[in-house]
Amino acid sequence: QVQLVESGGGLVQAGASLRLSCAFSGRTFSTYNMGWFRQAPGMEREIVAAIGWSGYSTYYGDSVKGRFTISRDNAKNTVSLQMNRLTPDDTAVYYCASRGVPYRDLGYSVRDYAYWGQGTQVTVSS
Repeated sequence: QVQLVESGGGLVQAGASLRLSCAFSGRTFSTYNMGWFRQAPGMEREIVAAIGWSGYSTYYGDSVKGRFTISRDNAKNTVSLQMNRLTPDDTAVYYCASRGVPYRDLGYSVRDYAYWGQGTQVTVSS
């Protein structure tokens, strides 16, 4: 069973940066595609970014392109999300997610991911 634990959320002012991290355990991390999602109050959960098992393939949601960077360290079993130039619209609970089986294609929606972390709150004040 895959377990995911996020860290790094917090309260920041607009324009600031934050780095989220997710620790993966229970399977061979280097074979699983990973994603970051977020959910604001009253909104559906949406994809922020995804990264392939090797780290070469990435995907970003339109609202974060050019500001956020997803990366992974297969030696440390972690996936990270560097968030720059944050705005109040980025306020949400951020979730780390893993595909259900290894070596799948990048997933772009909630239903593509089988395992989820507990989420970490990111709040951006204006």
